[in-house]
Parts: sequence; C-alpha cells; structure tokens
Amino acid sequence: MKLPPACCRLQTLWAALGVCVTIGFMVQLLGGPFQRRAPTAPAGRSPAPCQPRTHLVFLKTHKTGGSSVVNLLHRFGEARGLRFALPHRYQFGYPSPFRAERVKGYHPGGPPFDIICHHMRFNLTEVQKVMPNDSFYFSIVRDPGTLGESAFSYYRAVAPAFRRAPSLAAFLAAPGHFYEAGARGNHYARNLQWFDFGLPAAGDGAAVAAALAGLERAFALVLLAEHFDESLVLLREALCWPEEAVAAFAHNGRATGDGPRVSPAQAARLRAWNGLDWALYTHLNRSFWRRAEAFGAARLREEVARLRQHRAALARRCLRGGGPLPARAIPDGRLRPFQPPGRAQILGYALRAGLPPAERERCARLATPELQYKDRLDRRQFGLGNASGPPGG
Repeated sequence: MKLPPACCRLQTLWAALGVCVTIGFMVQLLGGPFQRRAPTAPAGRSPAPCQPRTHLVFLKTHKTGGSSVVNLLHRFGEARGLRFALPHRYQFGYPSPFRAERVKGYHPGGPPFDIICHHMRFNLTEVQKVMPNDSFYFSIVRDPGTLGESAFSYYRAVAPAFRRAPSLAAFLAAPGHFYEAGARGNHYARNLQWFDFGLPAAGDGAAVAAALAGLERAFALVLLAEHFDESLVLLREALCWPEEAVAAFAHNGRATGDGPRVSPAQAARLRAWNGLDWALYTHLNRSFWRRAEAFGAARLREEVARLRQHRAALARRCLRGGGPLPARAIPDGRLRPFQPPGRAQILGYALRAGLPPAERERCARLATPELQYKDRLDRRQFGLGNASGPPGG
C-alpha cells in the first residue's frame, strides 16, 4: 500500500492532536461524571490539594445509621448557607420512586439545589433534574443479618408481614407464611436496601450483577454501618472536608436491651431471606475495603482515633449525662426524638445546663433530631409558618 506524502501525514497528525485537545478541554469544562476525583494520598503523605465538595446527594437508606449522616450534612450545609432539596413533609413520597416535583420549591429549569439527603426511593433520572451535574453521590448499607431485626422492631406496626408474626423467631421460622409480596408496607420486610436503591427485581445472578454495576456507576462511595467511623473518615477525604465536620452524635438509636437481638443462626436466616440485600452488602463491602486499603491502614486508624476523641470531648462538653437518654428524660421538645408506633424506644440528647449561648447553639445542632432539623431548614429557606407538621409523607 502506498503511503501519502510526509507533509500530508504531518497535517493529519496535527489535526488529530487538535481534536484530542479540544475534547479534553470540553470534558474539563463540562465536569459531571467525567470529573476526576482528588487522588488518595499514599499512607504517610499529605493529601493532594482539593476543594470542599458542596453538591451532595445522600441516599438515606432505612435502619442503617443514615440519620447520623443527615445530621452532619444539615450542620455543614446550614453553616455555609447551602440550599437543601427538602420534601414537603419528611420524605419524598416514599415508598414511591422519587420524582423531582416532590422537592419543595422545585421548578423545571430553575436553579439546582446543593444537598439532598432525606428518605426517598432512589430514581437517578429524577434526582438529576434537581441536583447539579458535579454532585457527589453516596449512601450507606448494613448487614441484613442485623438490619432485618432492627426493621422488625421499628416497622412492626406498618409492615403486615411483621405485624402478623408473634415474634421475630416465629417470622424467621417461616417468613413465607407471613409475607405477601406487593402488600402495602411489606417492602420493609424483605430486601429493604435493594428497594431503597430503586434497583429492579432481579431473578438471576446476571441480573443482580448488572444492577450492582449500575449502582457503582452512580454512587462514588457507599458507607458501612458496621464501620461507621471508618466510613466517616473516608467520606471526609472524598469530600475534602475538615475533620471536625464529620464529628456527629449517633441519632435514631434504640435503647440497649430494647427488643431481641439476633443469634448467629437467626442472622443467617435473615441474610437468606434478604438475598438481594446480602448480595448488595457483600459487593459494596468489598468495594469499601479496597478504598480503605488505598487510603492506608495506619492513616485510617489514626483518623478514626482522632474522630472518636473529638466526639467524646463534644459529648462531655455538650450533653447532660454525657450520652443518649430516653425521650421521656428530654424536657426540650426541640431535642426529643420521634417515637415510632411500635415497640422501639428511640434515644435522644439533652444539653448540659449553663452552656454559654454560642456553645449551646453549637451543641444543640449536634443534638437536634432529623425531623426538627428539617423543619429548621425549611423555615430558613421558605420563612416562618412552613413547618411540616407531624411525621409522614
């Protein structure tokens, strides 16, 4: 084959180079899913310079510790005057899939929001209508071997499958006897995390793998409830936030000894019954620890230790009794957590007496439950008279 003259080959090379440069510039300009994440520094080295992320999508899954994450997002966003995508009540039409019009103040073509973090059944296409293209998507998951017990206790009154069972042991002995697919409220009783992520029903291994691959394309990071402090450290680095920004008290926790805890055999039955959730959890668990390894084991231990020390110091300074209390022991209704219509008793916090005004305000933000904080943000964005009323929606 005869080659073209050298001059023509050179012109073609320069033209191709120009196209590559143009494409690279446009990718940088547009950002969105093509943006490069700040590299993780090797253990023992300072992290690369970065800018704090302020466009955040947090999928708050049920019974995974998400309320504690929401508190730190509320505080970070409020302190910086960020704009929250808020539901008209307390959830975005859950359990129906999320729709943009569920966001208070949303108008097609209007300005995007900065943070969305309240309960929804995830729907990427609709979320993208509300949030900027460069948003950081993250969530949290939990081993279904313990989540199932927590859901049984918390949602006993609203899930028919749980309500019909005299006990968790009876339910696990024959879950199919109590469970009816499609019955209103029964999404709480089986594969709740798969449902919250909005994943399609999957009948075989290939479909499960495809669903999980799509999830990892959408979410830059998924936290683990069982390793909450390690998760906060990795989140802090991914968001380029200061260490103090991820110090948070545990919210929406149950009293010790409140309801049964599962035996190893029961945990195994819960994982088998929630097979899709177990596949999701094991897949994301592996991804999480790969990220932790890249962060550096020694560095991770050091940051976790500092986080725990900081949290303990805040608790000593802020809280009456230094920790969580039953709701009945909290006189301030603004700090008293919502109690579900079941057997679960949710703990909250009371502030120490005599705190200076500025410190009392700081401590109150750390201690404010999700529902009351959502109303606080609602009033800030939309004015007085916009509190949402009783939980629901």
